[in-house]
Amino acid sequence: MNRKSSKSLAAQLDPFIAPFRFDGSGKFHLKSHETSAKGGLDKQAAEEILEANKKYLSDFQERLYAQDRWSVLLIFQGMDAAGKDSAIKAIFDGVNPQGCEVYAFKQPTSHELDHDFLWRCMVALPERGRIGIFNRSYYEECLVTRVHPDLLAKEKLPPRLVTKGIWRERFEDISAVERYLTRNGTVILKFFLNVSREEQRQRFLERLEVPAKQWKFSMGDISERALWPRYQAVYQDIVRHTATSFAPWYVVPADHKWFARVVIGSVIVAALERLDLHFPRADKASLREFDDVRKALEREGKKGKDKKRTR
Repeated sequence: MNRKSSKSLAAQLDPFIAPFRFDGSGKFHLKSHETSAKGGLDKQAAEEILEANKKYLSDFQERLYAQDRWSVLLIFQGMDAAGKDSAIKAIFDGVNPQGCEVYAFKQPTSHELDHDFLWRCMVALPERGRIGIFNRSYYEECLVTRVHPDLLAKEKLPPRLVTKGIWRERFEDISAVERYLTRNGTVILKFFLNVSREEQRQRFLERLEVPAKQWKFSMGDISERALWPRYQAVYQDIVRHTATSFAPWYVVPADHKWFARVVIGSVIVAALERLDLHFPRADKASLREFDDVRKALEREGKKGKDKKRTR
């Protein structure tokens, strides 16, 4: 990417964004989205884009923090071994950790189950000036609980509220909350890492064979893998019903981790560029105070040098 190009950064990155963006307009079929796309890149070219995006991201994050007006919420969803953890690690390598917060939402605790299904994620939303990263999210409550109905019973809802329309109602609730957040300065970027079943199989085998990766493997991963068709159908339903112009989904080809990182990083960088982030400017009164302080510090330094000469 050429920093001197007359095209905006977002325009330069658009070939790695637009093909994978779904905002709810038109039809959506998950099977029509290729999992092994490379965007015309090879791995070396992808690494160059990734490195450039990391530099842009570091700069934008610093401005986001200093301006203290916007917040950014990144949501990562995908099947086991889709590459969520490694994507977060690779893309945010070098970014100031004080401006980012990562939350991994796993099986709800008893305390969390005593609240509504959005509660545990709402209390983790990023403050203004910060980037919040959700590794899985409130979408799990329309995914896992739908694939495993017995989990829904543990949420302690009054029986008469558990109707056939509960999933449609949850989609409506999620979209309403996301609209509210965007109207209050939170930019929401949602990524579904679209990995193939064969690639998942290969990654599971690698986890079993490489000692340093065996800790990642769980027998539960295999039982969930057996439900692959069901999960794909539910993910398709989620994207169809919760993709909006203000909170679109990005269906990221995830068979090649290096290309998935290009797509995700490009989406984030382009979104941050559009915020027109800048460092706050001091007012005239503050500038006069700064000038007085600068002169005092310079005098202090001069006195110190004079004392050294007289010794």
